[in-house]
Amino acid sequence: MIIDFHAHTFPDAISKKVLTKLSRLSHTKYFTDGSVGGLLSSMQEAGITYSVNLPVMTGEGQVEKVNSALIDGREGLLAQGIVTFGGMHPDYGNYKAELLRLKNNGILGIKIHPAYQNTDIDDIRMLRIIDCAAELGLIVLTHAGIDIGIYDHNYSSVRQILSVIDKLHPEKFVLAHMGNWGCWEEVERDLAGADVYFDTAFAIGPITQNEEKSGTPYLSGNLSDEAFLRIVRKHGAGKILFATDSPWESQKDYVGRMQKIPLSETEQEQIFAGNAKRLLML
Repeated sequence: MIIDFHAHTFPDAISKKVLTKLSRLSHTKYFTDGSVGGLLSSMQEAGITYSVNLPVMTGEGQVEKVNSALIDGREGLLAQGIVTFGGMHPDYGNYKAELLRLKNNGILGIKIHPAYQNTDIDDIRMLRIIDCAAELGLIVLTHAGIDIGIYDHNYSSVRQILSVIDKLHPEKFVLAHMGNWGCWEEVERDLAGADVYFDTAFAIGPITQNEEKSGTPYLSGNLSDEAFLRIVRKHGAGKILFATDSPWESQKDYVGRMQKIPLSETEQEQIFAGNAKRLLML
């Protein structure tokens, strides 16, 4: 079994517009059309059993509407292999009731994205969301590190994340992009070994430039196989979750990249499925 802990879909009506905009900002290629059907086709090609779909709330007004749609579609998507998370925005005031609503409707976790939400992860508005979600037993998955399309500020630096861990000790805290995208020396030195999960999304192998070639992506970003392996061994394979960031990576190619890294059979089983099965109660 393979579980992709970090993927994205968008409503059919806006998926093309969203992908085109984000591709231009990041200068990177997308590998599906952003739809549920596109993700399911990609999963079948890659041999992936489940993918976790992560919504990103870019405004507080989206929270209830988007979460309601995700709740309504949860069972049908799960039957096809897509696990639905909810989302939260730091400016949304009724966060306690909304997180409880997600919990009571079978949603296992939430996604936050400090960069797209223009809020540092150690801001009190983020802290209260993470703390409340943790109290409810929800998984909190956050973008961590530099965003490939936003370079002005790291809204979720290693220093800030260590502060969040020290203050809250959230039990099911997942840091996307191997702990802090583009800040690998700090991850290996200061963050690896902390009581959090790392996902592998958009962290290994080459970054694929978009067809327009209208600019240069942040090419210094991804880990070498050797650095990835060092971080896995220091952090512990039991706290690493396979993830691709589809549609921004080819799921099939990413599975192949991971299989080529000289992990032990036990480490591969933990990373590809075992850790995720435990968190998602599959």
